Amino acid sequence: MKPHEIIAAWKGDKRFTQIAGRAAALKKAGQSVAAIQEAIRAEFGPPATRLKLHDQPAPYTVFGTIGKTNIAGLEADIEPGAIEQLQLALRLPIADRGALMPDAHPGYALPIGGVFRAHRAVSPSMVGVDIACRMMLSIFAIEPEEFMCQRAALFAILKKVTTFGAGAERPYPADHPVLDDARWRYTSQLRGLRERAAAQLGTSGSGNHFAELVIGERLQDLIPGAPANFAGLLTHSGSRGVGYAIANTYMRVAAQESKQIADVPRFYEWLDLDREAGQEYWMAMELCGAYASANHHVIHDLFARRSRLPIVAQVENHHNFAWRQGDMVIHRKGATPAEAGVLGIIPGSMASPSYVVVGTGNPESLASTSHGAGRRGSRSWAKQTINLGTVRRMLAEQDVLVEGLSADESPLAYKEIERVIQIQEEAGLLQRVARMHPIAVLMAGEAGED
Repeated sequence: MKPHEIIAAWKGDKRFTQIAGRAAALKKAGQSVAAIQEAIRAEFGPPATRLKLHDQPAPYTVFGTIGKTNIAGLEADIEPGAIEQLQLALRLPIADRGALMPDAHPGYALPIGGVFRAHRAVSPSMVGVDIACRMMLSIFAIEPEEFMCQRAALFAILKKVTTFGAGAERPYPADHPVLDDARWRYTSQLRGLRERAAAQLGTSGSGNHFAELVIGERLQDLIPGAPANFAGLLTHSGSRGVGYAIANTYMRVAAQESKQIADVPRFYEWLDLDREAGQEYWMAMELCGAYASANHHVIHDLFARRSRLPIVAQVENHHNFAWRQGDMVIHRKGATPAEAGVLGIIPGSMASPSYVVVGTGNPESLASTSHGAGRRGSRSWAKQTINLGTVRRMLAEQDVLVEGLSADESPLAYKEIERVIQIQEEAGLLQRVARMHPIAVLMAGEAGED
C-alpha cells in the first residue's frame, strides 16, 4: 500500500502532510502497514470520527400544504422540493429543529422560507448570499389623499434617490456613520470591501428588490406615531456586493473546515462558532446587518428631505440572517423574526397588499414568519409563461404605476398574500397590524421590458 492509503483514516486532519511524511519514512524503513498505523496512532493520536448525516431529520413544522395541488384541486402552498431541502438540512450533525413558512420555495441548501436551528454553528449558505436583506417602512406626515395627488412628482423623486441593479453605484455621494464602523478593519477582506460599501451605499439590488410608495390603514395601534390612515415608502434591499462577497468567501471556508470532520453535501457545510473562521463570519454578518439597514435609511432620509415630508414612524426588520440564543443559532433564510411583540413587514406583490405584523413568539415556527408572499415557480417558468401585456393591463386596472417591470417579478409570479398571511394567522404566528397598498413601484427590471 502507498503511504497515503495506509493513513487514509487521518484524511482531513490539519497535520495530514506531517502524518504523511512520517508514514512515508516508516514505510521506507521497512515497517509493516499495521506497525506504521500503530506508530502514527501513538504519535498523532487516533483518527477523528467523521461526522455524517443522520438517518432521520430533526423535528420540524410546516405551515401550509405541500405538493403540486391540494385536496381541493387548488395550487398547493409549498413545492415538494422545499421540504426535501429542509429535511436534508435537518439531518446534519449540528441540526436541532426547523420550520418551513408558507411562502417557501426551493433555493440552495436551506430553502427560501426555511428556518434552521443549529448547535453552536453557523452555515453561511443557509444565511444566504444577500446577507441581512431587509424591509423598511417610513410613514410620512401627509394625508393619503394628498399623497395620491402628488404621486407623479413623488415617484419622480423616488427614482432619483436610489439606483437598482447588480453592481449599481450611486451617481452622487452619500454618507452614513456605518462607514466609520471599526469592524471594517477586522479582516483584510472587510478592509478591501469598505470602498465598495461606500460606493453602493443607499442603492438597491436587482431581482425582487424594490422601492414603492404606499397608502395604508392601521389595524392595531402598535406603530408609535402612525395615524389611522397613512402614506409611506416601503423598500426591500440588502447588503449589496459587500454581503455577496462575504457570503461566497465564507461558504468556501465552511466547505474546507467541514471537509476535515464531516461528510455532508455541498452547501450544507458550517462554521464552528468556537473557531476563528466562525467568529470572523459572525462579525462580518452582523456588520452586513448594520450596512443593509444604513442603505435603507439613506434612501428614506433622502426621499423625505427632497419631498419635504416629515417621517412620523418607521418599522424595519431583516431576513437572511442568523441569531444566537444561548448555544443555539437560528438561521432564517427568507424568513422574518417574530418574537412576541416584535413588528415585522411581509410584502405582497406590486398589485397586492403588504402587511405590518406583530409576532407571537410561537415555538413551532421558532418565532418566525414568512418574509413575503413567495414565488409560485422559478424565474425561468415565469419568463416562459407570464405575458407582460396581461400584467400591464392588470396594473393599469389597479392604478399602480410601475417602472422596472419584468415577468419574473410581476404579480402573477407570486402566491396570494392573503392566503400566506391567513395560514400564519390561524397557526398563531402573527397578528396583522397594518395593511398597505402600492400606488407606485420601482424595480430593476430587465433590458427591453420597461
